[in-house]
Amino acid sequence: MEFETPYTCNGAFPLRVRQDPILGSSEMFNSFLRKAQQETQQIPTEEVQLEIYLFSGQKVKVNILTSDQTEDVLEAVASKLDLPDELVGYFSLFLVQERGDGGCTYVRKLQEFELPYVSITSLHSPNYRIVLRKSYWDTAYDSDVMDDRVGLNLLYAQTVSDIERGWILVNKEQHRQLKSLQEKGSKKEFIRLAQTLKYYGYIKFDPCITDFPEKGCHVIVGAGNNELNFHVKLPSDQMKEGSFKVTRMRCWRVTSSQVPVANGTANPSSSSKCDVKLELAFEYLMSKDRLQWVTITSPQAIMMSICLQSMVDELMVKKSGGSIKKKKRLNGSFQRSDSQQAVKSPPLLDSPDPSREQVVKLSTKLSSVSLRGLSSSNSASDISGNDFHGNYAFEGIGDDDL
Repeated sequence: MEFETPYTCNGAFPLRVRQDPILGSSEMFNSFLRKAQQETQQIPTEEVQLEIYLFSGQKVKVNILTSDQTEDVLEAVASKLDLPDELVGYFSLFLVQERGDGGCTYVRKLQEFELPYVSITSLHSPNYRIVLRKSYWDTAYDSDVMDDRVGLNLLYAQTVSDIERGWILVNKEQHRQLKSLQEKGSKKEFIRLAQTLKYYGYIKFDPCITDFPEKGCHVIVGAGNNELNFHVKLPSDQMKEGSFKVTRMRCWRVTSSQVPVANGTANPSSSSKCDVKLELAFEYLMSKDRLQWVTITSPQAIMMSICLQSMVDELMVKKSGGSIKKKKRLNGSFQRSDSQQAVKSPPLLDSPDPSREQVVKLSTKLSSVSLRGLSSSNSASDISGNDFHGNYAFEGIGDDDL
């Protein structure tokens, strides 16, 4: 499988170059990237306090240096929460943007070479936050996390949050069972039930545009289970759903272009301002001998690409018999903290609105969409006969084809 990622992130992070395995493992090169970030933003090296948000609603305040990279900050957070060293690699830091409607947009997962303090400070907006979220896709790894008290609480809080925001589809009976488990304090059983629900472990993206199955289609994309899931609104207002397996993608790329912004005059070209248009395109094996490019136009294209890359990385680790557990660094800069913070449990799930199913939370973001034919249950019959094909017809291709 090939990967094409010709883009930069915020104009400062050369992610395409960083993905080269030789350069990516070079401490000299990573040191150059770290210094470049500080010099670009003119932020000196000094001690600061950085806030990291949890899905329980808590903030973890860690004392770091402005020059500390993502792994340093992640270790500081783990130390503050008393998360065991062997579980640190199961979590990552994500940059998110809070929206006015109470939701949030995932901008990207912070890369190893990034300086989190510099990244969040350079945005000059209180609407951006850094959150701690699990970084793996295979639900089998949940068992490792749930064996630890802190890991269990983190995973439980994230699962509750994903259900509340409609990322995980829950019908009334499932909601009743989940709330009953919550009231009993049965966190492991709560997570195990959630694992059986549709879209558990997925990251959902904001509504955007795709050229599949037709140009100009509105789509809500979800990443999880080693696939990109599409909820598409066709020009005819018909809704279709389907998935693209990462193991059937030959390559993908993210491209950016400048789009002029009209200044309210009769001549839009006179505007000196431009917006950046980001596109994720992947070449997909539609049938045995037919490859087709599928394009998604979205400000979150970089985050989508990062999700695809991490899915492939995880598959390759599993195929080689490796582990996602974090290796102990010889020169780790953080010691276990004497001042630790407990992860609180989130509040009980809200009662479901009897006038609509949970799936509406997701799909009402697309205006004037009819949801007839879509179910919020977790059965194979959810995929209607009108759904476009992605992976459905070609089940013979698996992880061995990477």
